[in-house]
Parts: sequence; structure tokens; C-alpha cells
Amino acid sequence: MGLLQEKLARYDLPQQYMAMGVYPYFREIEGKQGTEVNMGGHKVLMFGSNAYTGLTGDERVIEAGIEAMKKYGSGCAGSRFLNGTLDLHVKLEKELAAFVGKEDALCFSTGFTVNSGVISCLTDRNDYIICDDRDHASIVDGRRLSFSQNLKYKHNDMADLEKQLQKCNPNSVKLIIVDGVFSMEGDLANLPEIVRLKHKYNATIMVDEAHGLGVFGRQGRGVCDHFGLTDEVDLIMGTFSKSLASIGGFISADESIINWLRHNARTYIFSASNTPAATASALKALHIIQEEPERLEALWKATNYALKRFREAGFEIGATESPIIPLYVRDTDKTFMVTKLAFDEGVFINPVIPPACAPQDTLVRVALMATHTKEQIDFAVDKLYKCFKELEIL
Repeated sequence: MGLLQEKLARYDLPQQYMAMGVYPYFREIEGKQGTEVNMGGHKVLMFGSNAYTGLTGDERVIEAGIEAMKKYGSGCAGSRFLNGTLDLHVKLEKELAAFVGKEDALCFSTGFTVNSGVISCLTDRNDYIICDDRDHASIVDGRRLSFSQNLKYKHNDMADLEKQLQKCNPNSVKLIIVDGVFSMEGDLANLPEIVRLKHKYNATIMVDEAHGLGVFGRQGRGVCDHFGLTDEVDLIMGTFSKSLASIGGFISADESIINWLRHNARTYIFSASNTPAATASALKALHIIQEEPERLEALWKATNYALKRFREAGFEIGATESPIIPLYVRDTDKTFMVTKLAFDEGVFINPVIPPACAPQDTLVRVALMATHTKEQIDFAVDKLYKCFKELEIL
């Protein structure tokens, strides 16, 4: 065994959980993702998906992708910067910008590369990037790639955010980056207070709407719209892999910022452009969520019912205000064990352990879709209650 293998073996926790028979990752799904999926001949209810609008299996979205592939082919064979820009990409960008209330937008091949590419090229050595300590990993990697000074504040602690702002040179750019909806805990950023501090310290705000788009605001325009603060937020980021039932991501802002990113964001310039099928699917999903307000209503009906049921059953769910419902376990081994027990009972949920959370905050993550029924929610709550009781978590 070489030195690299020896070093990696010392930190190989997955092997430990494989040996215990509770390793929960890379489980194969056989078919479309909906509220029910087949996995290894085992039918389970899907409560681990980010498809909040329930559109991943919608025939209209699928047909839009098929038609785009027929017209444009299977790929673009190059970056947007060179030969990979389609009129379809530009159409989606214009519609996204209008949807979230900004002048312009830029589409990337994944949501992760939006954050890692945008954040790393907006500021320089004399500037500051300030993040919530529970921001998504893509934000963390983006600030790591930047030459700017990096500051963090305690989760949703506005007094601590102000302390960080007070450390900054008042004549330097101060870029505050925050998740609109925090992807593991389901709570919202305190955007009104962040905006107040923006004005007090002459800062700039970027909001990651990955889990807010299609969920909050008018027609699902996101958390910025939900708070009525779209005009106060300088950059709005979103993804296609959740409510828009595809793959990719975008950044929206005023024309000057987007033009800078178009010529300087390395993950945009040096990545192959998004496929025609993925682009067309996202565009169709964007149309559907605007044309079918009942879809958003159904999502919130399911969410509010599930929140009520979990609270009544005695689960610890924290401060969530969204379709993301954390069920706190606070023990890594039991987090994996309850995930396995739930799967055996017919409920797919996701375990959340470090580095996605603090060691004392391990949880299983339940996520609602607009297409979940009351009966499916009841089934999941009852089975999860049984599993939690068996492991003496409740």
C-alpha cells in the first residue's frame, strides 16, 4: 500500500458504515423520480428529493428536452465563450432575469460552478467576502478560490455579521453571501436585517436561491421576492436541479456585473455549455411554475401538514420554515442507522453528518414535493416515528 492509500485509509469512515450494513449513499434508482421510486426491487416513498415542484417526471418537461435534442443535438461540444452558445441558452437567460427581477442573467452548467466561479472572480485582495457559517459547500469553495479576505459569521447571527463588517476597510468591497433557504436546516436568511447592514456599511449582497426558487415568493420567485427585497439584493443565484427539474444554474444581476462575469468567471468560460435537453427542460419547467399557481399551493399544503404532524409526534425539527424538514438525531451512528431502518420500512430520507453540519447537529433530512399526498406524509411520519423510537432517539 502506497503512502496516499495509507493516509486515506485512516480517514475511511464510509468503510466502517459499509461493514455495519448501514451505508446510505449511492443507492440506485430504477426509473423516474417521483413521490415513489423503485430501488433494487424495493418500492419506497421519496422524501429525499429537492424536486420541490414535482416536475422531474412531468411529460411536458420531458418532451421539451426531447424536442431540443432533436433540433440541436445531444451537446454543444464547446464552452459558451466559443462555439457553445445557443439561442436557447440566451432565451432562458432573458426569462430567468425577468423572473427574478434583474437586468440580465448568465447560465452555467451546474449550480455548484455558479458559486465557485462567480464568487472567486468578483473581488480582489483588498476586498472582503463575508459568509454565514452554514452556507452551502459551493459558496465555501468559491470564497476559498478567491484572493479576498474571508470572514464568517455565526448562523443567522446579525450581531456577529455586524462585528465582521466592522473589521472591514470601509473603502473596500464587502460582499455578503448567504443562502436564502439553508439546505440542511430549512430556515431562512434574515434578509431584512442583512439589507439594513448593507446600507449601514456600504456592502454588496449575493443570495443563493437554490432552495428558494419555485418555493417562496410570487409564482416561486424566491426568498428575495418573499421579503420584497429583490431590488436590495445585488446578485441572485439559482439552480435548475431542484424546482426547475433539470441540471444547471444561473446568476442574475445588473448588466455590468453580468458582462464582467461573462468574460471572467473561469467555471463559465472553461466549462462546456449546458446541453440543449437540460436547457429546454429548465425553460419548460420555468413556464409551468408560472402558469400553474396551484402547484405552489399544493407544495405549501403538503409542507404545512408535514410540519404539523412531525411537531405533534415530538420530533425535534428546529427553526425550519420551508419544505426542508430536519429531524435531529444528534448522533452520527444513529443517523445512519435510522436512515437504513426507514428505507427498510419504505421511506427514503437523507442522512446529514459533518461536514454538512456540526457533529452535535446530525440529522435526517425530509423534503416535500408538490406531488406528495396526505396519505404518503402520514405513512412517512408513522414509519419514522417507529424507527426513531426503536433507536431511542425519541
